[in-house]
Amino acid sequence: MNARVSGVPRCWVWPCAWRRVSPARAEAQEKQEHVVTLDELKKQGARPAETRQANADAIRHLLSSDAGQKALKSAEVDYQRVDKAVGQLSDEELAKLADRSRRAENDFAAGLISAKTLAYIILATVVIVVIIVLVSRI
Repeated sequence: MNARVSGVPRCWVWPCAWRRVSPARAEAQEKQEHVVTLDELKKQGARPAETRQANADAIRHLLSSDAGQKALKSAEVDYQRVDKAVGQLSDEELAKLADRSRRAENDFAAGLISAKTLAYIILATVVIVVIIVLVSRI
């Protein structure tokens, strides 16, 4: 077999051909758009923190309401301690309690539950928060 093609060794042919294709390929890749934009990635990265904050706010809103303050006062529980404990909950626990808090507030606003029932729900929420925090420390 002939080791030369038109006076050029074969081992040089492929690298030279590759160099001719590479700039074109690189240019084509630069022109392609990314599937996910940087802004979308930033938004997706911020969602869990926003969701967590919204869930914590829902629980704090229930506890800081008039009914919540009365329930905490009757149980002789300091709001600040419970508020601090809310921040220590896992995302899943926070989401569950926030859902219950929202439902309780909506049901109370719609007249489906009494103030006394709402107070029991608030106290149950406080007890759950405290238990979860205590168990997670062990």
